[in-house]
Amino acid sequence: MTFQDPCYRYPKAGIATQGTDTLREVSIPSNVFFRLQIPVAISGTDTQGEYRYPRAGTDTLKLCTDTLVSNLQRNRLDNRERSDMSRVQKLSVLVVAVMSIGTVASHDYGDALMKSILFYEGQRSGMLPSNQRMKWREDSALRDGSVIGVDLVGGYYDAGDNVKFTFPMAFSITMLAWSVLEFGPSMGSDLRHSLDAIQWGTDYLLKATSVPGLVVAQVGDPYGDHNCWERPEDMDTPRTPYSVSKQSPGSEVSAEIAAALAASSMVFRRFNQTYSASLLKRARMVNDSVEFVFFSLCPINKYRGSYNDSIGPWVCPFYCDFSGYQDELVWAAVWLMRATRDPYYWNYVLANIQNLDKTSSFAEFGWDAKHAGINVLVSRASNRFTVLISICSCKKLLLIFENLQLVKSQAPYTPEPFTTNADRFVCSVLPESQTVSVSYSPGGLLVKPGGSNLQRPAALSFLLLVYSRALRSDKRVVRCDNVVAKPDRLIQVARSQVDYILGSNPLNMSYMVGYGNKFPQKIHHRGSSLPSVRQHPQHIDCNGGDPYFWSENPNPNYLTGAVVGGPDIQDQYSDSRVNFVHSEPTTYINAPLVGLLAYFKTH
Repeated sequence: MTFQDPCYRYPKAGIATQGTDTLREVSIPSNVFFRLQIPVAISGTDTQGEYRYPRAGTDTLKLCTDTLVSNLQRNRLDNRERSDMSRVQKLSVLVVAVMSIGTVASHDYGDALMKSILFYEGQRSGMLPSNQRMKWREDSALRDGSVIGVDLVGGYYDAGDNVKFTFPMAFSITMLAWSVLEFGPSMGSDLRHSLDAIQWGTDYLLKATSVPGLVVAQVGDPYGDHNCWERPEDMDTPRTPYSVSKQSPGSEVSAEIAAALAASSMVFRRFNQTYSASLLKRARMVNDSVEFVFFSLCPINKYRGSYNDSIGPWVCPFYCDFSGYQDELVWAAVWLMRATRDPYYWNYVLANIQNLDKTSSFAEFGWDAKHAGINVLVSRASNRFTVLISICSCKKLLLIFENLQLVKSQAPYTPEPFTTNADRFVCSVLPESQTVSVSYSPGGLLVKPGGSNLQRPAALSFLLLVYSRALRSDKRVVRCDNVVAKPDRLIQVARSQVDYILGSNPLNMSYMVGYGNKFPQKIHHRGSSLPSVRQHPQHIDCNGGDPYFWSENPNPNYLTGAVVGGPDIQDQYSDSRVNFVHSEPTTYINAPLVGLLAYFKTH
């Protein structure tokens, strides 16, 4: 058949009105359902500085029809990675799978949900509100930003220290927002507290991006802070702000902020439209700092770069970006596409997804790598897409068509390679899969290399749960060679990880502070391990906290809801502040757990 569709004109003021540019004709096989719109990518700026669209124009580029159709009909090979596990290892994994199928634990998910959200009140920086529920905390870091004349008071301390790292903080907010978007109706009275937790973070992100062309990536000298064991209320270490800009770029942190603000704008749309609009406006403006506001297929790299290179001595080794910043750029574009329905963001995703396909990171997800999250989010975002494509060259267009699986008109249109990679992610996690790439402890805990392991089962289980909903909606299953995984199986694996964290494990120990009868008592956390200001009004200086750090006594203050790094691959846990890899809580462990617990509370 011959397909025709008009271009659209985008006037400089940012309001889209249909124009009458020349129609393009493309020969498409008759069994393919696909809508193609080809605007001309001539950049222009509006007078208000908020929205920027390509201006109207004409494009005389001839499409290579024969080659295009050939590429459409080509079968793409899925080169799945194979594990070289021994037969004994495979057998042990299958035993774990059977255990998880047969184990039914009784947990109070509602109580765990309430406490997992309460944890964020213990991580607050700044002036605490009158409705603060974690009463042993007091105001802290009230002069943050004063050295540069910018109000940077607020936000969250990332873990057991007193530094504000914007990159993992923004990811935590993105995941809290996604939890509410997916499972908010299951939260009941805790929804209000979830919104408070999100807004505490987004208020700070607005401050961190309040100076045009500047993004604050960190507040606090990490070396000075880590050398002291002080309450946040007593901090006397340097509160130096570290920023990225167009001259010293930090694409990953800027893009993660954009993702957090865009996702949060969707959350607040129901509750506070004015605040929601301000978040979305700032999310779009932040992207100027990484120069992807136009989202053409020939993006300008002028302002792109990693904050490893700009402020690396201060963010590394704490939160180095090991996966590169391309995943954050695509991740932010997907969230902006969802929040705005502006096809230019989707256009950017299609143009740049091949940058992620070049890696083997389809199974990774966390504060650093967003690959698996992108694939699940796109698969979950919508069953049907109208695809808008700007053309830089015939070669680029063909490359995009190679990365799309066009399906018959009677079936829902689902973009590729997202669903294929989402399926591959599922197969990499399921213990019975031949391509499983994670390890499981004898007690059934998902384990991947690196510290603070519980962030991984929490984040990956969240993706399994969200993707199960997409599969159910599409009436589809995941095929891992001879293993067929139905949506219920994904939910079952996710529940097994949540139950393990809450105490269904060989030690019968909850890894959430304050949940259950047995939980960590000596977590690696300054504020929790030192007497509160109410108990000890006198100042405790840098070295004054050392006796509390080395003490064998339980922490005097419960950081209720905090989930620690967790046990080792043999299900063993040492309850010690010194062993921070296992005993330190973080904001990004709890964030996906909020969504998981909300779902299991009502299911």
